[in-house]
Amino acid sequence: MTESKKTYRLPTAIAMIVGICIGSGIFFKSDNILAATGGSVFLGILVFLLGAIGIIFGGLSIAQLAARTSRSGGIVAYAEEFVGPSFACGTGWFQVFLYFPTLVAAISRAVGYYFCSLFPLTDTLGTQYLIGFLFFTLCFLWNSFSARLGGFLQNAATLLKLIPLLLVAVCGLFFGNPQSVFSLSPGSLASAGWLSAIGPIAFAYDGWIIATAISHEVTHSERNMPRALFIAPLFVTAVYIVYFLGVSSLLGPETILSLGDRHVALLAERLLGTSGAKLMLLFILIAVAGTLNGVILGYLRLPYALAQRGMLPFSRIFAGPSPLMRALPGYAASCIWTAVNFCSERYMWLPNADVSEIPIVIGYLLYAALYGQVIRLWRSGQIDGPLRGVLIPGLALLGAGVVLWGGLQSRAHLFYAGFCLLVIAMGVFYGRKIHKPA
Repeated sequence: MTESKKTYRLPTAIAMIVGICIGSGIFFKSDNILAATGGSVFLGILVFLLGAIGIIFGGLSIAQLAARTSRSGGIVAYAEEFVGPSFACGTGWFQVFLYFPTLVAAISRAVGYYFCSLFPLTDTLGTQYLIGFLFFTLCFLWNSFSARLGGFLQNAATLLKLIPLLLVAVCGLFFGNPQSVFSLSPGSLASAGWLSAIGPIAFAYDGWIIATAISHEVTHSERNMPRALFIAPLFVTAVYIVYFLGVSSLLGPETILSLGDRHVALLAERLLGTSGAKLMLLFILIAVAGTLNGVILGYLRLPYALAQRGMLPFSRIFAGPSPLMRALPGYAASCIWTAVNFCSERYMWLPNADVSEIPIVIGYLLYAALYGQVIRLWRSGQIDGPLRGVLIPGLALLGAGVVLWGGLQSRAHLFYAGFCLLVIAMGVFYGRKIHKPA
């Protein structure tokens, strides 16, 4: 394989993880969390901490693998080196044909929704999807032809989306009633109902693994990627908690519960005046657009990494020098899944869900296999200490179990999960075929 050009530094790797994780969801999760916790801010913060187990300890576990290789492909490279080429091929097929394109489909639809809400356009489902399609096409183009431009836009979007979150946090702590965080009704912890909020919260943390796709392009990746995988999850968790505490302190749990998602508009009006709602929508649009750019920034590297290994049909074409041909598998898959997501939403194929939710869940099965490799490396003496080799990957496995348990509750989701497993199995079979001894 050719030596990768070192385009990105540590701040871009951190910004990519933070920028992908922090999308629009955090702005609209407060009412859902408070509903599950019976209005308890204390339990809400506890839910965020429990939901963060997967990303924090998952990031620390993957960091152990990232520190031991600088090969291209991110999670595919880790799967190949520490598990085997067939498993790596199955992982790669899942990421290229399911995980990434369904994320692009779901997030680009959100871009279209918030764009139509902000500007005076005909707000139909078709218009929202068309705007989302045009935006992700632009993202594919500028990230294909200018890696530096894509990285710059990611850094800028991350900084901009943090402004309203930190503004709410600061105003809530100084002008609100943060003492409410300590109020806890007797027996609240004894009831397990509040645990139902952990599953949805886990999805707010998803996307951290995508940054590993650019690990081979990060300067001193063996040192900087573990740092990014440690710093960014902690930062995301801290931002989520202080925002939740801030909005709860400013409006009060009762107001948030009564208004539902509309509490965001009231929050913006109190902080920024009558025009505040539009400004808040602008920040939310930037947040979602930045998330989509980060997803595509990572996605573009994977088909090329698989093609270099011969793990895709027509690998010679997709491993060539043309940026457009390298981007073609991802772009085509994104277009197909955007059409599927449109039909799913229009005809209610997946009620109260989008096409990305189950691939997100199934992805944790693959991550769990890598967490297990960290334990294996500890047992073979390659990782020092039970903290790094047992406790951290053990907690990461626990976090993965929480996501899997929370995401596979309906029959429709189980059928979709079966399809995801079929794609993984096809990739494993293809990997065995190309690596079959002559």
